[in-house]
Amino acid sequence: MKIVQLVKHKNKNWQYLTPNLKLKKPLVLVFGNRFQLEEPTVYNNIKTIFPDGHIVFASTSGNITSQTIEAECITITAIELEKSSFKVKTINLSQTNLNSFDAGVKLVNQLKGEHLKYILVISDGSFVNGSELTKGMNWVSDNNVLITGGLCGDDARFERTLVAYNENPKDGEIVAIGFYGATFEASSSVYGGWQPFGPERIVTKAKGNILYELDHQPALNLYKRYLGEKSAQLPLSALYYPLKVTPKNEDHSYVRTILNISEEHNAMIFAGDIPVDAKVQLMMTNVESLAKASEEATKQALVNKSQKPDLAILVSCIGRKLVLDQRAIEEVEESRMVLNNAIPMCGFYSYGEIAPFNEENMCQLHNQSMAITLISE
Repeated sequence: MKIVQLVKHKNKNWQYLTPNLKLKKPLVLVFGNRFQLEEPTVYNNIKTIFPDGHIVFASTSGNITSQTIEAECITITAIELEKSSFKVKTINLSQTNLNSFDAGVKLVNQLKGEHLKYILVISDGSFVNGSELTKGMNWVSDNNVLITGGLCGDDARFERTLVAYNENPKDGEIVAIGFYGATFEASSSVYGGWQPFGPERIVTKAKGNILYELDHQPALNLYKRYLGEKSAQLPLSALYYPLKVTPKNEDHSYVRTILNISEEHNAMIFAGDIPVDAKVQLMMTNVESLAKASEEATKQALVNKSQKPDLAILVSCIGRKLVLDQRAIEEVEESRMVLNNAIPMCGFYSYGEIAPFNEENMCQLHNQSMAITLISE
């Protein structure tokens, strides 16, 4: 596997972060600030650098490279597979009658084939229901196929997210990349580092990703009561206090991030579904816990792998980045130390992380987590 990384800050030229290798028909992952990806020339500009590349765009809440965390820029990770192959499929929810579940089903069915080992999902983060997308993918995928990825971001603005394949980035797009090869190997792990606090409550009214009532009381009113004066900064302040969600009759719990609020309906809108009868609890964290979670995720991903990784793909959450603030690099450094500084890294800060629970096969939508995928040929 050959890898080339570049970065471009606004009004500056491209800077190579690795040696400028000549790649053949590479997969080109372009992660960037939404405003810069809205430039009408962005696709053609990158096409001049990789004329035979398969170019996938994703707007982010921050970019992760082997060296650092980058903001207000575009980063490129170009990958040439030497022993394996890949295929790219797309669906746009704004241009079809499909829902998120059906989109997941169709994408996986289009990628099925001999020696399919891994699917990387880069999804719109504004229109797509990540919970339903992963359910659809699980419905038709084989147990030996790992699926990871994330919902794209827009910093902390939550205005617009952009995705595309071989064209200018646009709204509503989902890109799925299948990796094939007899010797291709992928492993993943996901950790949060958040701790619950306060009383446990029951979801008594919800629909999809909209939470209306907890213990038969308006959910938004209860949440504001806990936030106090911080409620004036909603929905941004909610990123510091997500919910732990434990569905009825299930062992696993997951974290859900609040994306927006509805004053009209006294409701909260989350990045994924909130099932009725689930138990929920507020969560909080600190810098040390988040960095430790990144370390543990990397260690577990290595345990699940028999080959030395060629590339580490990191998808973390905008909420983690806000809590970490100027120390955000620490969670990336913890991962890099586990990998002995020897493995190239790429990734982004997202509105939702896609990965299986540890020791499981089916992918799930996570929030406020660090999801790490290691791939090799």
